[in-house]
Parts: sequence; C-alpha cells; structure tokens
Amino acid sequence: MKYTHTHAHTSTPLWSAVWAMSMCAMVLVASEFMPGSLLTPIASELHMSEGYTGQSIAISGFFALVTSLWLTSWIGHSNRRNVLLFFTLLMGISGIVVTFTSNATVLMIGRALLGVCVGGFWSMSAAVVMRLVPQKEIPKALALLNGGNALSTTVAAPLGSFLGGLIGWRGAFFTIVPLALLALVWQWRSLPSLPAKKRDDGKKTSVKHVLKLLKRTDVCFGMLGAMFLFMGQFALFTYLRPFLESVTGVGVEVLSLILLAMGFSGLVGTFAMGSVLKTSLYRLLIGTPLLMMVIALSLIYVGSSLSAVFVLLSIWGFLGTSIPVAWWTWLSQTFPHEAEAGGVLMVAIIQFAITMGASMGGLFFDTLGYEATFVFSSVSLACSMLMAFMIALQKSLHVKA
Repeated sequence: MKYTHTHAHTSTPLWSAVWAMSMCAMVLVASEFMPGSLLTPIASELHMSEGYTGQSIAISGFFALVTSLWLTSWIGHSNRRNVLLFFTLLMGISGIVVTFTSNATVLMIGRALLGVCVGGFWSMSAAVVMRLVPQKEIPKALALLNGGNALSTTVAAPLGSFLGGLIGWRGAFFTIVPLALLALVWQWRSLPSLPAKKRDDGKKTSVKHVLKLLKRTDVCFGMLGAMFLFMGQFALFTYLRPFLESVTGVGVEVLSLILLAMGFSGLVGTFAMGSVLKTSLYRLLIGTPLLMMVIALSLIYVGSSLSAVFVLLSIWGFLGTSIPVAWWTWLSQTFPHEAEAGGVLMVAIIQFAITMGASMGGLFFDTLGYEATFVFSSVSLACSMLMAFMIALQKSLHVKA
C-alpha cells in the first residue's frame, strides 16, 4: 500500500507494520541495556573496573544523542522505510562486533554503532507509527510500540544475566543477532513506502528548528524533568548488579530472579499507567520520581536484607518502566503538530540523560562506592519532581488566566 498524500494518516491501520516496529524496539532496548546485567563478567574478562564497563551504556547513549539530533538533516528526503531497515541491519552488525570483542576499545566501537541505531530508530518511531494507523488508533499504536519497550525491559536484564551464567556474556550478546535479522525481514515485508513529509512551512526539520522548541518555558521544564528522571534511573540501574552481588550478596540465579521481578512489575505498571494517564498525568509526573527517590535512599540502609531489596526493587520496576509513557503522553499533548521535531528532542534529551547517569554513576561507584551513586540518583529524581511541579503550576496558572 502506497501513500498518495504523505500528510494524511492511513485509512486502514497497518497493524503488522506496527507489531514489526514494536519487535524492533524490543530488540533495540534489550541490546542497549544488556551490559547492565552482565557488568561483572564483562569487567573481569576484559580487565576493566565496573564503573568503566558501565561507560559502555554511556557511549551508546552519547552516539544515540548525536544521531537523534542530526538525523533529520542527514536523512533529508530519504524514504523513511529504507532508513528504518538500515538501522535494523546496523543493530545486527553491532551485536556481532560486541560478541567477538577482544578489548575495551572494540567493545566501545560496537556499542557506539548500537547508539546510532537507538538514536535513529527512536527519533523516527513515533512519527512513523502515527502514519501507519488512522488518527483515532494512534494512542493504541504508540502503546504497542512502548509495550515492546516495556516487555524488553522486563526480559532483557534477567535473561541477560541468566544466559550469561549459562553460555557466557558473549553468547548472551549474540542472541541479539538472529532477533535483529527477524525484525529486519518482518519490517521489510510489512512496512509500506514512507516518503519524507514536509513540514507545514515546506522546510525540513533541522537541529536549529528542534532546539527552537526549547524557547517555550513549559517545553524547557518538561525536557529537564524527563532528563533528570532518566539520569536518576540509569545512574542506579546500571550499577545494580555489582551492588546486589557485593552488598546483598546474591548469586546469578537470585540476581536474575530480582531483575525478572523488576521487569514484570514494570510491565504491570505500563498497562496500569494507561488508565490513570487520562486523568492524572501531572500527579504521575510529580509522584513517581518522589517515590523512586525514597526507594534509592532506602536501598542504602537496607541493602543487606534480601527481602527488603526485593520488594523495593519491584516497586522501582513498576514505577520506572511505566513513567516514560507519561512523558511521551505529555510530549504528544504539547506538540500535536510537531511530532517528528518533538520526538527528536525527547530522544536526544533521554539519551543525554542515560549518558550522564551511567557515566556519573560509574565515576561515583568507582571512587566513593555505591552509596554515592544512589544519592546522585535520588538528587536527580528530586529535580525531576520539581520540574514536573513547575509545569503543572504553570498550566494551572495559565488555565486560571
């Protein structure tokens, strides 16, 4: 099915294409965060510290940031279908590079390639999905895409640590390759031709245009809020395995179980979030980071108790996996006519936050210990709560005015 008019949404929903993109998102997210659950074995085999190995998440975040900002300038008028297929292929190549890495440099190169895929795919995903289904089906399609993300966050970490225990961390990374190929074939079969859309003023979306969105105060607060949330989340999540092994004293089986409980709670949270979003968006954006901050600080005090850690991390999973849906909902309400530019900005901000969270968290972890990493995480989450409060306040004042 070809589009006759690139601005219109398709009249018949192309669910197979949405599912294919959801699968691609799933494999991508699994690849991006897999080093977190395999941090200790990678560090010991490649003779790196845990904090330095954690930079492999920071480097993919950095390259995703650069790609997402300059993507629209680079791809210009290319058909979006071909661009998506290219990024999916690159993801498979990155998996091969990381699997056969012999030292820290090659590991970082493989992760940088993955970062390019993450930045490219996520920046385009919302705008592409909005073209695959009719207007009224957009929320459902976006939820499906984020569902792939949530499911992956559920499975990637526990499966990564479990497979790492069975077939080694290289084997765990290689499982990404056939999945990436499957996603490539499925998208190739199901995606229609997606010619580049012109903006209403006929110009391309440029970096300057994307950054111009930040001139609005609410956008500025919102982007800072999302940034601090992800920064706090990934500062803690990246260094969870060494914390659980050294402080709580768990083996690989219990570690996998804790990560699975976190992921499963996150999946439940994502679906529960859908019903609450319509009425309480700002309450969620303010309340979630507050609870996550309390958990981050509590872990420092009860870290040696397995049952307390298990309960706290399950709640963390419930909140942390589902809150991105709230920020993307805020984005779609704030930029109803600037989907591509708004998506690019949000992805850039999130990747910047992951880069900062993983790198600063690693720095604190190596120099001052896990307590400093967890305090850094809670301070970031407190800032996110403050920013969300500022948007809500500005909105209520605007309504009264």
